[in-house]
Amino acid sequence: MRSHPRLRVAAAVAIAPLALVAAACSSSDSETSTGTSQAASSGTAKSSDTKMSNDTMMSDDKMTTGTAAEMDIVDTAVAAGDFTTLAKLLTDAGLVETLKGDGPFTVFAPTDDAFAKLDAATLEAVQNDPELLKRVLTYHVIAGEVMAADVQPGEVETVSGDKVTISVKDGNVYVNDAMVVTTDIETSNGVIHVIDAVLVPPTS
Repeated sequence: MRSHPRLRVAAAVAIAPLALVAAACSSSDSETSTGTSQAASSGTAKSSDTKMSNDTMMSDDKMTTGTAAEMDIVDTAVAAGDFTTLAKLLTDAGLVETLKGDGPFTVFAPTDDAFAKLDAATLEAVQNDPELLKRVLTYHVIAGEVMAADVQPGEVETVSGDKVTISVKDGNVYVNDAMVVTTDIETSNGVIHVIDAVLVPPTS
């Protein structure tokens, strides 16, 4: 698992303690065989671990720490090549410039495979409703930059105004029912955590 020691949570944003596993997985460093932490200029630190297979991890040639840190969230996702549907929907919703702004933001990014698992009728309905599309996409974004090692399970409010629930099940971290498959992809204006399913806000 990729990890980085930097945490730049915006001071003006009060984010409820959220966790991609600091407490639940810190006791099992031996389970980190599927990913290693990378060295940063100030040293090396391990983020919390989840049980992930190598085939779910982003390959180094697609997204490296140095490259990602020089690009914003949108450009990093586009360069990875696994988020074409997300990039298109962000464009359709007029959110590209927002996520290219100063931020910082924490984004739970569904891969193309995650969108492929979404019911076709649901996806079509979202695409054809501009307000719903914007709500769904901002449901994947938290204001502030939250790294994996600095958060803990619980509810967190997203930019859409709806809350997501972070939990740990069998050593894996979940955002609602979506499993986190890669953490701490640093960008110039925030951090990306990759998830294997699309988050759908509650209906009300």
